[in-house]
Amino acid sequence: MRVLRAIRDFCTTWWRRIATRDMAFIGILTLLASCVASWLKQFPGFSLFGALIIALLIGMAVQFPIRSRYVGASGERKAGVKDAAGLISNKLLRLGIILLGFKLNLQVLFTQGVKCLPIAAVVVTLTIIVCYAIARRLGVDPQLAILVSGGTGICGAAAVMGLSGSIKVPPEQEDEKADSEVMAVAIVAIMGTVFALVEIALGPLTGFTATQLGITAGASLHEIAHAVAAGAAFGAVDIATIMKLSRVLMLVFAAIVIAIWWDRNHSTVPADGKRKVAFPWFMLGFIGASVIGTFVPFVASIAPQLVDAAYIVLGMAMAALGINVNFKAIAKRGRKALLASFLTSVLLMCFAAGIAALFF
Repeated sequence: MRVLRAIRDFCTTWWRRIATRDMAFIGILTLLASCVASWLKQFPGFSLFGALIIALLIGMAVQFPIRSRYVGASGERKAGVKDAAGLISNKLLRLGIILLGFKLNLQVLFTQGVKCLPIAAVVVTLTIIVCYAIARRLGVDPQLAILVSGGTGICGAAAVMGLSGSIKVPPEQEDEKADSEVMAVAIVAIMGTVFALVEIALGPLTGFTATQLGITAGASLHEIAHAVAAGAAFGAVDIATIMKLSRVLMLVFAAIVIAIWWDRNHSTVPADGKRKVAFPWFMLGFIGASVIGTFVPFVASIAPQLVDAAYIVLGMAMAALGINVNFKAIAKRGRKALLASFLTSVLLMCFAAGIAALFF
């Protein structure tokens, strides 16, 4: 009876939080923002940013009419919008990351990409360590520093949001954490776009083969969209994508390691004296989706549709994140983190080019 009562109370609490007008309003709004972003990404220029970044920008833009037209002077509605957007960004993020696992064909990675996997492990590890060290030396707070480092080293916005699930903070710091997420996503989006254009412009001047240029793009550029765009420009989209997805796979290991590291170095001991590591359990779902999508024929046939669904769900999470963003905090805290990502991106591009020249 006690178990049944606990389950009933749990369901009742969540139903009261979900079944609200504010949740319906924000849910529909973020779904529309995500669908519009997915539509816009097919056009030149927008394709370089990708659907997730566009959805974030839409969320940031609609924040103002929501405040003036929907919230107004109502403190209750303001709190409802904040809670709804926070819940969507938090829970749909995890669902989207799990669904994104269907994009990883492990058979391809462990055959055609077998040479890329150790390179990805080295690139991701060094990039995160170097970027974090530079950011901290510049005075960036640890939370923002590690998110920017992960986004720069692994796979842009998806990595930022995935690693954010590894960072456990007290309730009073949740707003600061959300602002750090938005700043990190914006920074890696800007840097990824800039360096994609740089590599597309400089690539033909290096004398590299198409394969070497594709490896450089996949090993150095931040978003999957950036690596695909640069790889297509060089006629090496397949190898660029495989190299990039090898880095995406490293997100699982990075999330686990960072969860343990953050708990040891930055978590506070609660009043009851018991500490719990914010283990990113959803990463096990990500791996499970990869395995199922690779080895179950029926699921493999619909994997592209599941990946499209992942981007819709992640787009909703990004739009919700944009709705709650604090612009003053971004302006105040983001400049040094941007510089850290820029310096690291320069080093990463040179390192990736060196690897491509030596091994391909």
